[in-house]
Amino acid sequence: MLTILGFAMIATFLVLIMTKKMSPIAALVLIPALFCVAVGQGAQLGDYVIDGVGNLAPTAAMLMFAIVYFGVMIDVGLFDPIVRAILRFCKADPMRIVVGTAVLAAIVSLDGDGSTTFMITVSAMYPLYKRLKMSLVVMTGVAATANGVMNTLPWGGPTARAATALKLDASEIFVPMIPALAVGLLAVFLLAYVLGLRERKRLGVLTLDEALVREPERETVTVGGGGSRGGAAVGGTGGSTAGGDGTGGGVRLRKNPASPASSASPASPSSRGSGTTDADPAESTGEDEEFKGLDPNRPTLRPKLYWFNAGLTVALLTAMIMELMPIPVLFLLGAALALTVNFPHMPDQRARIAAHADNVLNVSGMVFAAAVFTGVLTGTGMVEHMADWVVGAVPDAMGPHMAIVTGLLSLPLTYFMSNDGFYFGVVPVLAEAGAAHGVSPLEIARASLAGQALHMSSPLVPAVYVLVGMARVEFGDHTRFTVKWAVLTSLVVLGAGILFGTI
Repeated sequence: MLTILGFAMIATFLVLIMTKKMSPIAALVLIPALFCVAVGQGAQLGDYVIDGVGNLAPTAAMLMFAIVYFGVMIDVGLFDPIVRAILRFCKADPMRIVVGTAVLAAIVSLDGDGSTTFMITVSAMYPLYKRLKMSLVVMTGVAATANGVMNTLPWGGPTARAATALKLDASEIFVPMIPALAVGLLAVFLLAYVLGLRERKRLGVLTLDEALVREPERETVTVGGGGSRGGAAVGGTGGSTAGGDGTGGGVRLRKNPASPASSASPASPSSRGSGTTDADPAESTGEDEEFKGLDPNRPTLRPKLYWFNAGLTVALLTAMIMELMPIPVLFLLGAALALTVNFPHMPDQRARIAAHADNVLNVSGMVFAAAVFTGVLTGTGMVEHMADWVVGAVPDAMGPHMAIVTGLLSLPLTYFMSNDGFYFGVVPVLAEAGAAHGVSPLEIARASLAGQALHMSSPLVPAVYVLVGMARVEFGDHTRFTVKWAVLTSLVVLGAGILFGTI
């Protein structure tokens, strides 16, 4: 019964948030509370929630102060040169920007922390996506999938958990998997290339100077009998026409030869039709946020303190990698120091904290809400019963192929439960079953890493709320867009591991 209720609880949660019937925070709290009562353990709900909150409180604290820290770094201009360098490399081409997102996320993921990766990636890339009217779910999907592949680094967590659970050496698990993981990363870059081509076809290509000077504006399209008449009319000062020279601050949109003769922005009616299924949900509301990412005149810039801020960030990340202190403590100290040095006056400090309060509240609130979900899932025993059912459902005839079975099971199981639950609760059972058929625990451990590309978009991973929160993307939209590509990437990693003989 607990097995059925566990799967039903997860399915109910996913359906409600993907159909936008409930907000993620409300669903994370109310759905598990309802199911806790349904299993007859309503009296213990408080204990389960407190246990869950206690386990995730350090993560919530880390995210709160990390968001403040990186928010201040954005305000003072630390990432402006990076954004400009990426834009110059990408040449304002949506395809190159999406590929650049994947490359940046993969590089930053070397620190082993998903939250930091997403904060840096979104901080650098969000202004470009907003300036060029690109789909933000493409950014979140590519970043999450790239980070999921890189999350298999020995210091990233899953490899260390697998090694600990099976009493193996982490290097023996990871090193032979490098070729398969490299293929998985190449698959992410290829995915980014394909998605980027779709964005290029939808939006066209701006020149570099046009992208840098483009002012925020709402674009509309006049639709005739067989298409648009006169191209897309650009609103705002001067009212120029896309494809023309433009006057009064208009933007010339230089279309890619493969794109249609006329193009609508994501906010236009035509772009919300069947031809643009992955458009940014925030854009579809017609909301046009003020763009400040590259504004050279914003009052919060601190050019004289650039090298101090750069050094502080490098020192902070180095201390985190070397584990000199707990990560929440490092970001708490870093945020306090960044605020004090860059904004020595109290009113300015309060203004900076208030400016980032929405992100802090959204992300930390989501983490504490997720604590209710994980607390009930674990406390009621649903996770244990679900794992036992899955393992017991594997036919005896699949014993000699238990490594492949483990790889396939890693996709749904690491999505529906935490890494701790999977690696310490399920993997040892799978390894024991495999050993009875001559399958090495090393193969089981390597195969268990295959699902990490999907795991990073799980609703049980706090870092994903940082990603969607900072990118202003609905979690349901991110899930609907990303899951299919993450599953494909995980299967590529598993297939490559089998091909190279490591699984």
